[in-house]
Amino acid sequence: MTNLYNFYQGKRVLITGHTGFKGSWLAIWLQQMGAIVAGIAQEEHTDRDNYVLSQIGQRIDFDTRADIRNGHWIKEIITEWQPDIIFHLAAQPLVRLSYTYPLDTFETNVMGTINVMEAMRVTPSVKVGVMITTDKCYENKEQLTGYREDDPLGGYDPYSASKGAAEIAIASWRRSFFNPDTSNEPVASLASVRAGNVIGGGDWSTDRIIPDCIRAIEEGKDIEIRSPKAVRPWQHVLEPLSGYLLLAKTMWENPTEYNEAWNFGPEEDSVASVWDVASKIVSTYGKGQLKDVSSLNSLHEAKLLTLNINKVKTRLNWKPKLTLDEAIQYTVEWYKHYHENNVYDICTKQIEQYMNK
Repeated sequence: MTNLYNFYQGKRVLITGHTGFKGSWLAIWLQQMGAIVAGIAQEEHTDRDNYVLSQIGQRIDFDTRADIRNGHWIKEIITEWQPDIIFHLAAQPLVRLSYTYPLDTFETNVMGTINVMEAMRVTPSVKVGVMITTDKCYENKEQLTGYREDDPLGGYDPYSASKGAAEIAIASWRRSFFNPDTSNEPVASLASVRAGNVIGGGDWSTDRIIPDCIRAIEEGKDIEIRSPKAVRPWQHVLEPLSGYLLLAKTMWENPTEYNEAWNFGPEEDSVASVWDVASKIVSTYGKGQLKDVSSLNSLHEAKLLTLNINKVKTRLNWKPKLTLDEAIQYTVEWYKHYHENNVYDICTKQIEQYMNK
């Protein structure tokens, strides 16, 4: 990890979606490593978001608001700022919301991704682009074995389908415009990354199990569980982010060997049901009561989804550091202390703890 810090020192790194949950943690980590960080995003959703409470926007070098659906605007910002590396996280990230706003979901997740790649095409400074999608991009057959990077893409709900479509667009742009075999000039190395269900402090999104648990606990209400038997690969936010950071460094050093799709998920013992995870939150927090509110008439969400991470283990020498219980502990620690403690310090302390494991 020392080599990671040395690599990012002084690098110009742009993050789309830095006001979001994962993006804010990535901005903090990069800023801690001495990178010159720029962020493009829409406004934060709540005044308790990790971005707001950590005040990371005041610590990075460039912090602006823009809609990634506006291709002209995004191209103007990126070409002017001249980043070395781009992490694209901006998205409409919620399954249930995609049923309400399917058009916005596709415009954001597909065309927004294309707009970022188009800006990369006309910005020679960009050497690496890491495009963050999701494990839900796969055509989910509810199979017991984890999905590999070369399994078919798809998606039942608009969110999952939009991410599958984004993956297809990324692969097309990689072959068509970022292909070193067909270009006479150096081109950026472009990869996509797919993570499991990410948990951690500072996420207040609706219809996500951890924020739902914490809101109910703080309000003294029952924790309503919509899909208690749904099984997911759970991981703390620092796990996939460490993989993204390692991948970008490796792509910089070997631009033609790692420009492809990658899964970053937990070990098999961190694959668990929603009910089990919520129970662990209650036990670790020391309060809370679960209530099964599942219904046969609820919107469709996948019941079983797991990832195969053999590729990153063997080729990137990356593997998860935290057990599910440790991921829960990190998460609950943030939510139990964000009221009275400096949130930036909480985040940097957890990053340091993670790095030292």
